[in-house]
Amino acid sequence: MKKIAAVLSFSCSLAFALAAAPALAVTPEVAPAAATAPDPATAKAVRELLDSMNYRKLVNDAFSKMAAQMPQMMRSGAEAAVRGTPNLSDAERAKRLAAVDKRLANVGPMMTQLFNDPTLVDEMIEEIVPLYARHFTADEMRQLADFYRTPVGAKALEKMPQLMGEGMKIGQKVVEPRVQKLMRELQPN
Repeated sequence: MKKIAAVLSFSCSLAFALAAAPALAVTPEVAPAAATAPDPATAKAVRELLDSMNYRKLVNDAFSKMAAQMPQMMRSGAEAAVRGTPNLSDAERAKRLAAVDKRLANVGPMMTQLFNDPTLVDEMIEEIVPLYARHFTADEMRQLADFYRTPVGAKALEKMPQLMGEGMKIGQKVVEPRVQKLMRELQPN
């Protein structure tokens, strides 16, 4: 179960990071412990930027994709861990995979319920406002907002869910074998 929770946590973090990607082309940094609220003009510019990006829809689309893909991603990770566990009989592997399937049976509906919480995006925006304010000036955010209102900016936002979905698959393809190898190395012999 810990492995499933780890996959879920990683996947959610990845989705949140990708949802913020259109305007945050910076290296992630740890927020200062005592981060102060941005000045009202900067906070307003962040909100205008997020509005120009149609951020709510972008995040909700990402959440929908994630809720649909999460059960299979989690199943694949758990299956790889079970199959990579040495010294298991075929019967024990089958038993463990059946247990995984039983635990994952309700993941899809649970993820959908989690991501459909109307306060989720509001809470994310409240956390994102100071983040953007630390990395961009109010003027820079207005320039970004102007860009997202252009045809090219609108196209970038329109393509973002597709790019995020394909990017997640690429990330999974590249990261999953390495995680499987690491998990095998961490297993007691």
